[in-house]
Amino acid sequence: MIRNDTPILIGVGQLTVRDEPLDALSTPMDLMVRAAIRAADDAHVLRRTLASLDAVVVVKSFREPMRNSPAILARKLGAMQAETWLTPDGGQAPQALANRFAAEIAAGRKRFVLLAGAEAMDNARRLIKSGTKPDWSQPADRDADLLWPDKPMVTAHERAHGIWAATNNYALLENACRHHAGRSIDEHQMAMGELFAGFTDVAAQQEHAWFPIRRTAAEIAQTGPKNRFVAWPYTKFMNAMNQINQSAALLMTSVGEARRLGVPQDRWLFLHGCADTTELWYMHERQNYFSSPAMRLMAERAFAMAGRSIDEIDLIDIYSCFPSAVQIGRDALGIAHDDPRPLTVTGGLPYHGGAGNNYSMNAIANMADRLRAAPGRFGLVTANGGYLSKHAAGIWSTDPVSGEARWQRADPSGYQPLIDGLPRPPFTETPSGTGEVETWTVTFDRNGEPTGAVVVGRLGAHDDPQATRFIANVADDRDLLLSMTQADLVGLSGTVATDDKLGRNMFQAA
Repeated sequence: MIRNDTPILIGVGQLTVRDEPLDALSTPMDLMVRAAIRAADDAHVLRRTLASLDAVVVVKSFREPMRNSPAILARKLGAMQAETWLTPDGGQAPQALANRFAAEIAAGRKRFVLLAGAEAMDNARRLIKSGTKPDWSQPADRDADLLWPDKPMVTAHERAHGIWAATNNYALLENACRHHAGRSIDEHQMAMGELFAGFTDVAAQQEHAWFPIRRTAAEIAQTGPKNRFVAWPYTKFMNAMNQINQSAALLMTSVGEARRLGVPQDRWLFLHGCADTTELWYMHERQNYFSSPAMRLMAERAFAMAGRSIDEIDLIDIYSCFPSAVQIGRDALGIAHDDPRPLTVTGGLPYHGGAGNNYSMNAIANMADRLRAAPGRFGLVTANGGYLSKHAAGIWSTDPVSGEARWQRADPSGYQPLIDGLPRPPFTETPSGTGEVETWTVTFDRNGEPTGAVVVGRLGAHDDPQATRFIANVADDRDLLLSMTQADLVGLSGTVATDDKLGRNMFQAA
């Protein structure tokens, strides 16, 4: 007997639109409304049932076009009594919301919940190109309430040196991963291509993929007219694609409410395990740039809750904004490098496309479809926000949660101190003297020309955890910048000092 207060996912809706007429382009709100209706249809409930929602939560759009999108969405669905919330930026939000509201439902604090999000950045781009500025605002009497506090992802010092763009930061992680793996630059470039070629194989079979195109490892790894470097070693084909028009929505409720609504049991998805963690917050605080203690803890807690191991998971979707996110996630989850299981059910952010912060809602929706098609299997979705900063995981199955006790999620505040208490490396904003490169990246413009470099180093040995860390740039010299893409610089010795005129630290190789 399944307890009536057990939380379940009952409906999923997805939408990808392209090539609409310029005078009838979908807005993010249009996409969310349509995805919510699809979720109701998927749950086999009447669309007017959405009026009885008691919570509507929207994952923030990258270009949030409305003052209060959750309240507007609730109003359009007739859910006039629903609480409404908006999440701050962060790609972990969809799975984190599922975890959080499963607990709210199990405790009886919520009854019927809609989670939704969308991006229409491709439509916005088309409007701008046509000479029209997008105006998708709609009237609201107040600002949206944030479900949890927002917090800046970077310090002013990090931003001044280029550690704020996701492409730069994940490229810094990537070069550290390559060095840690002991690969040459050429070997690692092809390894990244091979990793993501498998993602394109999955995307090519997906109805909602923005780029349902198989690509070879060489196509992904090697630069060309359509595949320039963005932040070395990343080519354009390795980057998350947010210039899309996509939406996804999830409907969650309890077993008892699902029975009352007449939702067939073959629609039900159970959340067997879940966890949420946060890394040491700022990039300069990380213990290293090739591993994630927070993801490892997240995996331990989620698998312990589910009573399963990674070997018992049939389907996997690792958040895939860049190759380093997949590699570090794979290692944290304990997945062997030669494991035959695909690491995505969608094709990933570069090929399925990522609706900004909302990508993992598409992953959960795809996972639900796959699990329903083969009842009894288990699927894992991981989600990541910031710069491998904020993490969430969910283990889903059509199999009911076992046991007579009420479904209960461990409060993340109980285990997050295990990460918060980790030692941080010493750090200085005003380094002076000799040091070694810990990791680095070179940035490129749209014409394929190098524009600068970011260096993270240590005043001492690069692998000494007690050596003081620093952030720096290098001289704006094209030949120098290109040379930095042709050799492993980890461990390279040089001098660093603050340039008062530039207001930045500058590193020069010895």
